[in-house]
Amino acid sequence: MRTAEFDTEFVLRQAMHAFMQYGYAKTSMQKLKEVTHLHPGSIYAAYGNKKGLFLAATEQYQKDRNQQFTALFNDQQSILSTLKHYLTVIVDECIEGEVAKVCLLTKSISEVEGNDPQICTVLRGNLNAYEHALAEQLQKALNNNEFVSSKSAQQLARFLVMGIYGIRTYALTNQDPKSLQQLADDLFAALVN
Repeated sequence: MRTAEFDTEFVLRQAMHAFMQYGYAKTSMQKLKEVTHLHPGSIYAAYGNKKGLFLAATEQYQKDRNQQFTALFNDQQSILSTLKHYLTVIVDECIEGEVAKVCLLTKSISEVEGNDPQICTVLRGNLNAYEHALAEQLQKALNNNEFVSSKSAQQLARFLVMGIYGIRTYALTNQDPKSLQQLADDLFAALVN
């Protein structure tokens, strides 16, 4: 039997965009066939089923986001100035992207939460990893005396994740740049004050 050959990252990113645009339930195998340029048999052979492809696409999404996050925080600026810039990047994503494509996790959590334990576990794991990465950066900022807080870096990161996902969710109904930037600025101020 011949093994199917295709560009895995391309396929996963195309599937990821389809899931962001249409949601998990409304992304049909026909749509996945169109966007990935794979026949359903190849999708089933490589990923088992739509859920397997969704989980692989979610993993690719997390990998891409981690690379973006790491690249931002690898420069030599202060952690806080980089964090402020990161919040602006999030606002820009919300403004520039189609509303339906704002964030795979935001859309998936809202749609799938509670309906599929395996998917919920993966989504929670992604959020926990994101929170942990933010906590590491916040701990560095605290250690560098960039700001002082009575809260732990983990508590601050949890607050930040809540705020970021709040902004992403708010952007689904209001893409006014000034409003979104004000929310990001308020989130940053609440974090460091």
